[in-house]
Amino acid sequence: MRNVLVVDDEAGMRAALESSFRSEGWDVETAPGVEAAITKFRSRRFPLVVTDMRMPDGDGLDVLQRVRSIAPRTAVIFLTAYGNIPEAVAAMREGACDYLVKPVAFEQLADAVERVLPPASASADQCEFIGGSPEILRVIERGRQVARSEADILIEAESGTGKELLARLIHRHSARRDRPFVAVNCVAVPESLLESEMFGHVRGAFTGAITNRQGKFGLANGGTLLLDEIGEMPLNLQPKLLRVLQERQIDRLGDNCPVKVDVRVIATTNRCLRSLVDEGRFRADLYYRLNVVPLSIPPLRERPQDILALAQHFMLKHLPADRRPVSLSTELQAHLVAHEWPGNVRELENFIRRALALSSTPMIGLDTLEEEDTGAKNRGPHGIEPGISLRDLERHLLEVTLQATGGNRSRAAQMLGISIRTVRNKIREYGLPRRTS
Repeated sequence: MRNVLVVDDEAGMRAALESSFRSEGWDVETAPGVEAAITKFRSRRFPLVVTDMRMPDGDGLDVLQRVRSIAPRTAVIFLTAYGNIPEAVAAMREGACDYLVKPVAFEQLADAVERVLPPASASADQCEFIGGSPEILRVIERGRQVARSEADILIEAESGTGKELLARLIHRHSARRDRPFVAVNCVAVPESLLESEMFGHVRGAFTGAITNRQGKFGLANGGTLLLDEIGEMPLNLQPKLLRVLQERQIDRLGDNCPVKVDVRVIATTNRCLRSLVDEGRFRADLYYRLNVVPLSIPPLRERPQDILALAQHFMLKHLPADRRPVSLSTELQAHLVAHEWPGNVRELENFIRRALALSSTPMIGLDTLEEEDTGAKNRGPHGIEPGISLRDLERHLLEVTLQATGGNRSRAAQMLGISIRTVRNKIREYGLPRRTS
């Protein structure tokens, strides 16, 4: 359901527009003035705002500017009296999408809405993948395209880029959209329980199996199963997964009768599976079976034009309801765009959350970074934060060693005590820039 915020100081006009929008299936919120509108917009994002031009506590241009400071892609349509047309034209120059002269027939307004808003499905997709860069738009289009097939999919991308979002987008646009979407994290489940978690078991199959269990494949029957971080799946379980993908039937632990399943599998990984195959840590036949349709999501450093839109999105998401609007200084915006974000979108979100917590002013500036750095005293030796994963630590160590050697892989291999082939594989696995040795 699409939603709209209607802003007008005339109660009759608000009621009429609300009724018309609701009759067309819209979810409608109304506000009698500028401040009330911004309060509602801060607590909930609307893809469309329809606003009067003149109100007691401000004008439509105030609404436009403040809404766009929170969500730059929001469509704003003005309703204006005849004498206010010059103001409406000026607002169009500021980025308004359209203006209509009162009295307005709802058919005119509906036509204007269709002109300024993308199709509902595309709007929903872009609300998940924030940003309008060509790179992320290609990801959305590719996901919608492959959703029409029944082929299994492998998504290889760095951590924090939105692999599960892409998997859900594919499911939502597939013929299975009304069936279950089930996710299993191959890292989070202990190895001893992973087979039962995926394929299920019958009562008495092992100590503690007091009831039958369907397993994730059974729960996803008819729908989509996401195998998150497939590269971490134990070698001894990989042949069983391969058989399920080939035969489309599962063998529950303790059961002699195979169970047919109809499941579309989407596997994701932040590692290069081809490298794991070369190292003997992942089966080649399973890799080729999963890699029917390969997809990737570009890291944030390769789509810098999305960074500020994401930052605004996270500021709106995490800003306390009792706090006035906050903006980023020009200097801080430049810093965010220039930063490489090795942790991608997840790292950016965490930064915005910390910045909001550390700053009490309406403008967040570069000084917030200095305040954030005071937390270094809580880190361990060499600036390592307690709780960092071994994988992230390995990547960080490789990055700083390559920086120290000027990108010389041979020297980096010597310093780390590993082979140059391992260095090459790790660079490919972590998606690091490919420097020449």
